[in-house]
Amino acid sequence: MSKPYNLEERTFLFAKNVRDLVYKLQYSIANNEDGKQVIRSSGSIAANYIEANEHLSGKDFDYRAKIYRKEVKETVLWIHLLNTPFNIDHKKNIIELANEAEELKKIFSAIIEKRKK
Repeated sequence: MSKPYNLEERTFLFAKNVRDLVYKLQYSIANNEDGKQVIRSSGSIAANYIEANEHLSGKDFDYRAKIYRKEVKETVLWIHLLNTPFNIDHKKNIIELANEAEELKKIFSAIIEKRKK
């Protein structure tokens, strides 16, 4: 499946796909708590990406870019915590989301590095 070139759309779809996964997980205290966290952080990636694109200044953009990169790093953590034997039925989806998060992290790091030059 091809990924959207538009990062605003891609971050939105990522947050939506995270939610879709969390809604499918069997209830447990760990899934509930980790699910809440991954929903928040994945949504924050998309929201801060939009905020960065609507920046008021270069410093504002740089600040927002660092936030969305921080949020994607946090999202990677929560996704990995969901990858347990208890969630074996959703392992493929979890791995796909972890891979997408890693790709987004690399893209965001490249944006930040390019801005430094």
